Amino acid sequence: MNYSVKLDNFEGPLDLLLFLVRKNEVDIQDIPILVITRQYMEYIDIMKSMNLDIAGEFLVMAATLMHIKSRSLLPKTDDDDEDDEAIQSLDELKKQLLEYQQYREAAQTLKEQNILEKDVFTRTTFAEPENKEEGKMLGEAGLFELLSALKKVIERAADNEFIMEVSVEKLSVKDRMNDLLLMIKGKLEGIQFEDLFNDNVTKLEIITTFLALLELMKHQALRIFQNESFSKIYVYPVEGETFDSDSIDEEQL
Repeated sequence: MNYSVKLDNFEGPLDLLLFLVRKNEVDIQDIPILVITRQYMEYIDIMKSMNLDIAGEFLVMAATLMHIKSRSLLPKTDDDDEDDEAIQSLDELKKQLLEYQQYREAAQTLKEQNILEKDVFTRTTFAEPENKEEGKMLGEAGLFELLSALKKVIERAADNEFIMEVSVEKLSVKDRMNDLLLMIKGKLEGIQFEDLFNDNVTKLEIITTFLALLELMKHQALRIFQNESFSKIYVYPVEGETFDSDSIDEEQL
């Protein structure tokens, strides 16, 4: 496939690390570097397999994690400088994560107080989606929550052996964007992310659907929510929003 989606408008490597810290239910100061590094590389592999254009900082972070991991696996030596360098690298990473986490929490507080919406004219007004579980607050899901859900779809499709003999011309990202818009049109209760894929889905169909979903998110034509971290993800239409897929040049995707 010749097209890809750039991740510039989504999330970066620190977001992925914080996601993994939360998923493993560990404290930033007690990061299990071997586990986190392995999982980080798994998500990098998934992004590559989905034809996502990974920003350079993701690969820089991967190199940093691999360096720290390799130093942690080596037996202690008399070379105090190398040992100190590895410790300093890990301490610096923890410091960055703590600072970034504070930044994210502050930004979320501002968002919840509607401070930004008070003074900024946005492109459209989003309707609040219906809650799926009584007593739980809906939160907008991020890229890595989406990738986590995608892993389940890939595992479900594993028995199909990812047959690739499907004509590329029949699987257009632009066409799939239109299909998704028709699928969720008027459904204010949302659609489960997994339901965007049929039971006999192939790898090519998974990639095309995922790229189409990211493009629609980028153009604010739909949004994704979940009741809590790592719970089911639901796709919601943006009420009153009109999106013209003809304005998209598929050769640039």
